[in-house]
Amino acid sequence: MARAKIKVEMTEGAIRVHQDGRTLTIHAEAPDAESGEETDFVVRLDEIDVWDAPDQDKEIDIDDLQRILDAVEKELAKHGLTVDFD
Repeated sequence: MARAKIKVEMTEGAIRVHQDGRTLTIHAEAPDAESGEETDFVVRLDEIDVWDAPDQDKEIDIDDLQRILDAVEKELAKHGLTVDFD
């Protein structure tokens, strides 16, 4: 089965991912100034496990997670931004 294209939008304080009528809100953080990381955003992978309501009972499998991360990275790169997945 072919999967629908992933659409990524950046909002104030979050990244929204849309796929197959579902939405995932990813809270991106600025890197800790003391960490010395040279990236614009940090995304905590352990916070990405299910879709937003009303699809909160649908877990995000590893294949979808990888596609989501790739799409987020590409979208941010279009804007000259970088992301570190932690």
